[in-house]
Amino acid sequence: MSQTSTAGDAASTPDYPQLLGHPRPLWMLFMTEFWERFAFYSVSWALALYIVAEFYHGDSSGQAWASAIFGSYTALIYGTGIFGGWVADKLIGYQRTILLGAAVMAAGLFVLALPERVLLLLGLALVIVGDGLFKPNISSMVGQLYGRDDPRRDRGFTLFYMGINAGALIAPLLTGWMAAQFTDTPLEQNYRLVFVTAGVGMLLSLLWFWFGRRQLKGVGRPARGAESRWRVLWVVAGALAAVPVVYWLLSGIGARGLQWVLDALFVVVAAMLLTEAARHGRVQTQRVVAMLIIFAFNVLFWMFYYQLGTTFNFLAENLVDRRMFGGWTFPVGWFQSVSPLAIIVFAPLVALVWAWLDKRRREPSIPRKFGLGLVFNALGFLVLVYALGQLLGTDGLIPFWPLVLCYVMQTLGELCLSPIGLSMVTKLAPPKLVGFAMGGWFLSLAVGGNLSGLFASRVTGTHGLTASAALDGFTFSFWLLLGAGVLLLAIAPLVNRLMHGVR
Repeated sequence: MSQTSTAGDAASTPDYPQLLGHPRPLWMLFMTEFWERFAFYSVSWALALYIVAEFYHGDSSGQAWASAIFGSYTALIYGTGIFGGWVADKLIGYQRTILLGAAVMAAGLFVLALPERVLLLLGLALVIVGDGLFKPNISSMVGQLYGRDDPRRDRGFTLFYMGINAGALIAPLLTGWMAAQFTDTPLEQNYRLVFVTAGVGMLLSLLWFWFGRRQLKGVGRPARGAESRWRVLWVVAGALAAVPVVYWLLSGIGARGLQWVLDALFVVVAAMLLTEAARHGRVQTQRVVAMLIIFAFNVLFWMFYYQLGTTFNFLAENLVDRRMFGGWTFPVGWFQSVSPLAIIVFAPLVALVWAWLDKRRREPSIPRKFGLGLVFNALGFLVLVYALGQLLGTDGLIPFWPLVLCYVMQTLGELCLSPIGLSMVTKLAPPKLVGFAMGGWFLSLAVGGNLSGLFASRVTGTHGLTASAALDGFTFSFWLLLGAGVLLLAIAPLVNRLMHGVR
């Protein structure tokens, strides 16, 4: 299968058996991604808390470094996707790249369980390299199941997004319960078993794709002339060589230095996409310009969304009244299940709303959906601003419900933005660089992720997160997100014209 055909061209898409109105391989792909997200979110809820507990003995002065590491880790998870997309497009195909990435990521998760700072950073480096190979290509393959003009494509991505979030829901609930049940320690303290369980989940992802890839009927296989296994060995060697580089990016230059690297990489990616688009003419060039504009707004969304792993966790641990009935205390990590639960509840409703509006030719365009996503994210911060300003008790705690509602509001924004963004890339990217462009999408998440760590480090400061610092930081977040959302809604007609009919 040629690389052009893997871009989702209607003429070359295999005639797949259908299940629940969609190609049967869709369900295999989202179960593969289910286990990868299980592993990712198991680490995400625990990482910053683990760093403070393990290396700072619970002292809040460690929150700034923990925030920076979480932001850099999140950034590199997504930033390396640009290389994973290129490897799949140009070297060994999507299927082999996914399998290799799953294996490297699983190894890193097991290394994380070893309680040494050097091994923590080494494990994170392995996870980053592995997920960079895995993540952009599993998403790209969803787009390859549909013809370019198939009206089910957006709904297929939304269903895929709903399915994989089941893994994000179960991860903090199950791993948090296991940490307490099997080791008889406080729920938030034994993080090593969390990392081991995440490694097992990643092995399940690997096996699921290994046995299920036959359903793909050759989609994602290496291009003709690139079937040699020597190419795979060269990619393995390159992945191993990348590990010390990523380790240095985590521990050597710091989050500020990494931001310069990511910004430069983003410029290079944009230039390469525009160069390729120019070969296809004015329409394709303008479509790529529209895609890059959306990428810029995407950065802002994720910069504040990823506070879930840092300031939101520290807020929950120290400034939220988590006392429940019967003297039971709601675990900090379980807040991380609110967003995926909301996705599972609301994703089918959002998909139905889009379909209902589409039948009446009133479905919002891609930039308008992104603008709504930014506004919903802003409203989530507004809830926390209200709670910190008006509901702070004499015990220095805010009620339980504002943080939960904030997560729900952010999730509604995510549903307007994230699955639509994945679909957008497969429709606007130059046909020969779909995987590379998907890596560019994840690079925009990377820039936002690293900025989230820098922002959280500034808010927590040298003494940890306080109510006044949180109020100031979250007020700034609200106004910036609201302004960006309103701006994007205002310029949506211009961006739509650049897309030339793509919706």
